[in-house]
Amino acid sequence: MRAFGDATRRNIADACAAFARLPDAAEPSALKRAAVVLALTASNDGDDTAFLLTRRASSLRAHRGQWALPGGRCDAGETPVEAALRELDEELALKLPVDAVLGLLDDYPTRSGYLITPVVVWAAESNAITPNPDEVASVHRISLDTIERDDAFDFTDIAESSRRVIRFHHQMSLIHAPTAALIYQFREVLAGRQTRVGDLEQPVFAWK
Repeated sequence: MRAFGDATRRNIADACAAFARLPDAAEPSALKRAAVVLALTASNDGDDTAFLLTRRASSLRAHRGQWALPGGRCDAGETPVEAALRELDEELALKLPVDAVLGLLDDYPTRSGYLITPVVVWAAESNAITPNPDEVASVHRISLDTIERDDAFDFTDIAESSRRVIRFHHQMSLIHAPTAALIYQFREVLAGRQTRVGDLEQPVFAWK
């Protein structure tokens, strides 16, 4: 168990600092920039460290009802960190300063045309989380112990691609890439491993 407190924050910050993030491409990408947040907070029982996972509102145009990390498209002139913190505030009313950021993971290109930057943040005070009903159906605290289990993730093949599809087993649900890929890389960072996830595939229903 990773107790929620300053020692865990330092350990995770050190793990993020030791992670050699892939550099941005030299040429501008045709993909639209986006950012998501791995927001670390206290678990439901208050003892363990968890991250926030949402179910997207059923009224949204794209990917309605799916599991997701808080986040969205970067506005013009906005950095991924700025976008991540803004989206966290807009979706969950969780306003964090820039010094809450512990690190960034690798960008992940999606089949739907986005280049997603995952931003790891420490949410010391999260009791006042209020999901925005226009965007978020529910918010869940997923203990880090959950993603560190040997059976938390698996990989499967699909006829439409030569790349492996990653799946995160959460309760009775299967969560796919990009969300599963980003969570998996964070799990690997916590273990001190330099594992790349850009070649992990999304299921066909997420290609649009």
